Amino acid sequence: MRFTKMHGIGNDYVYLDCVRQRPPADPAALARAVSDRHFGIGSDGLILICPSERADARMRMFNADGSESEMCGNGVRCVAKYVYDHGIARKPRLLIETGRGVLTLDVEVTGETVSRVRVNMGEPILKSADIPTTLPGDPPVDAPLTVGGVTFAATCVSMGNPHAVVYVGDEYFRAGERDLVAELGPKVEHAPEFPRRVNAHFVKVHSPGEITMRTWERGSGITLACGTGACAVCVAGVLTGRTGRTLLAHLPGGDLELEWSEADNHVYMTGPATEVFSGEWPG
Repeated sequence: MRFTKMHGIGNDYVYLDCVRQRPPADPAALARAVSDRHFGIGSDGLILICPSERADARMRMFNADGSESEMCGNGVRCVAKYVYDHGIARKPRLLIETGRGVLTLDVEVTGETVSRVRVNMGEPILKSADIPTTLPGDPPVDAPLTVGGVTFAATCVSMGNPHAVVYVGDEYFRAGERDLVAELGPKVEHAPEFPRRVNAHFVKVHSPGEITMRTWERGSGITLACGTGACAVCVAGVLTGRTGRTLLAHLPGGDLELEWSEADNHVYMTGPATEVFSGEWPG
């Protein structure tokens, strides 16, 4: 089975072109196998690029633990790059079907290949029942959430998948023996207030237009970047009054440019997409 390894600012996935080859019989098991960084290819998960009756291609995304997720912001940028670069649909504006619906992506081409992609991520989902979370509020804004003996003020947003955003100090970004994101991230993910688990984001505000964030991703653990999470952080910053509608987000793997537009209420994300290598996976 032919695969391509790609990443969006370090959030890396194994991509299968299921337009030109048969999709795997058990994508969940394959996701677990290829994601293993010692015995597999090594990735945060598996993404299938499939035919679509509604768009230029359809994305299916599986986390490293085999669970299927609705959406991946860094992943969909890479899907757009693959679709353009590999000739599935060579257009400056692409439509990609996802678990969130059909998204519009504008590609920036350098030479003959896509270097950056701007994604219309749609409107944030702010109703608690639809995020979903049992924390109070529509959406919960700075709602108390206690995990591992620590109480956070959590703001919850869905971008087609659930996110909990908490604002923290320097200790969550310091290198050392105790990594608070690794320690508390899984406790947030599995907190009973999130019936479908949640992506946890730990955020430090530098100014109204700039933040640094770290992520514990549902089903994958610590990742170098989370595109939908960065969009949720942009929305949470506005809801809590900490940041503005235009935001530069620094993630461990690189930067994303974000805007929660007043004109249409949609969130826009711009960032790079990179192809690393291709190969053959047995089976």
